[in-house]
Order: sequence, then C-alpha cells, then structure tokens
Amino acid sequence: MPDRQHLDVRLQPLAGARFQPTGFPDVGPALFQRPVGEHDWQDCLLLESAQSMANHLEATSWDEGVHAPVSAFADLPYVRVVGTDGGYLTSSRTEPHRLAAGFVKDSALNGVNMRNVIKERLGLRDDSPRAPRDIALAVFALDPMCLVHGVFFAESAKVWPGQPKVARALTAFVEAHDVRPAVSGGVKRDDVRHSVADTGGAKEGYGFVPFHRTEYVARDIVASFALDLDQLASYGLPEPATALLAAAARWEVRRLLDGGFRPRTACDLTVVDTASVDAVLPPLEQLTDELSTLVGRCGDLLAGGEPMVVTWDGGKAKPKKAAT
Repeated sequence: MPDRQHLDVRLQPLAGARFQPTGFPDVGPALFQRPVGEHDWQDCLLLESAQSMANHLEATSWDEGVHAPVSAFADLPYVRVVGTDGGYLTSSRTEPHRLAAGFVKDSALNGVNMRNVIKERLGLRDDSPRAPRDIALAVFALDPMCLVHGVFFAESAKVWPGQPKVARALTAFVEAHDVRPAVSGGVKRDDVRHSVADTGGAKEGYGFVPFHRTEYVARDIVASFALDLDQLASYGLPEPATALLAAAARWEVRRLLDGGFRPRTACDLTVVDTASVDAVLPPLEQLTDELSTLVGRCGDLLAGGEPMVVTWDGGKAKPKKAAT
C-alpha cells in the first residue's frame, strides 16, 4: 500500500484566459520563481495556499444554506455552536482552527466550559503524557475531520497540557506556472453628483473614481493534492476508522473538482482533463456509498454521530470543571 496518494490536476479559466490572483495587503500577489532545467527560472504564482485549500475542501462537505453537513457527512460528529437564543453561530467544521477555535473553546456544554470538556475528553493531565493514539481516538469521537485537516491546541501548556497537535493529512495548493500580468482598469461613475463636496467625496462613495486592476495569465495552472496515508495509519485507530478518514478526504477532493473551483469573483477555474481525475479517484457516488458503509462499521467510535451542541454567550462563560 502506498504511503501517499498524490494527484496533480490541470486547471484553466472557465472563460477567457485571465484570472484574479490571491492578494495580501503587505505582499500583493504571491509571486515566486521555480527552477526550470539546469539554469533557467520561471515566474509563477501561488494561486491558493494549503491553508486556503483546506477551507475550500471543508466547504464541500458543509451545506451553508442549512448550516449543517451535507448528507454524506451527516452521521459524523462535530461541535455545533449556538447563541443563547439557540440560533446557529458556527461549528468546528467551519471555523479555521476547528476544535481549537475561539468560538468552540469559549462556549459551554451544559454549563461546563468547553476548554475543560475537551481537555477531559482528550485525557490531558499535567505531568502525565498522553499517547498520540489516545488523542486521535478522542478527537475522532469529537470531530473526525480534524484528523484529516489538522488541529493544534496551542493556547498554553497550562490550558492544554502537552499542547496536542495533529498535522494536516490532506494537503492541497494551486500554482500557476509561467505567468504574465494582465493590466486593466476602469472607473466608477457618478451621473448624479458632478462636483466634489466637502462631505461627499470618493471616500463616501461619491464622484468618479478611477481604478486599476492586475490580473494574470498562465501557461499552466495546477492543483496538487496529497493524502498522507501513513499519517492516517499512525493514529492507530481501528481499520474502519482509518478507512473512513481516507474516504472522507477523497470525497472532498472529488467533490471540489467535480463542482468546478471558484476561489474568487474573477477566478473561476475548471478541470482540463477529467480522465486524469477518474484514473485516481472513484466517482462521487461510489465514495458516498463507501462513507456510509464505513460509518456503520465504526459504531461507538463516532459517539453516536450526533453533533455536540454548545452555547456561546459572547465569551463571558467562566470555566467550570467537567464532571469526572
């Protein structure tokens, strides 16, 4: 059995040749050079980082319209955060730091602070090392997708003895190779106000405002996915649980590629050669059936598969020890 499953997928803009790059206030587009041959270098662009792609992959298994997992993931546990009125706020599936997110940690389960609940479930104690397998088993029962996309309880050793960390088992990113800028611009019109007033300028949204835009074209756009099967096996979970994690990861990759990929308004990408995907990944329907079968085989490992509903009161809840 291979220790990694790797997939490179060529993408192209759905319409035209230009695409909007990622941008950062202090950096701008994430440009870099890669070596080509013995002596040459090629201008490239990091279109989506590993962190961003983790969020895009997680979004495939979440139905934003109803604030709940899609049907294929409905029987996997997670932490659901609600307000004091019972209305949905967020979850361990949608927060960037998952189980270690502030909204999760600062919530309460039946009046008990979630820091203490998680610490108790993970069996964290001062001066008492916890086996990684036991950590993985506890995380699997809280939200198994944290074992796919990673979680780090980094607040402090006093809060999280041992500061357990799970690295990403599924890593993805998108690069554009041999890029060139495509510079354009425009103007925001104002057909009502033709002169600038003291309190009605561009800052307030009035007047004619010219702007520039830099998009890019590329010879190749490649999405890379790597599933670390060795890491999944290293958790020491029962075989059905390990297989479930691998199937869930493949499902997310397949769903993302089947649905097209639009990370930004003017960056709408589609797969160039679907046969290259079919050669590595089963159809989505087959992966869905596989997930359903594996969920049934995992039994009590998934703690019933129901979400843990916790209440966030604005972060005002005082820590209260979990019952032992």
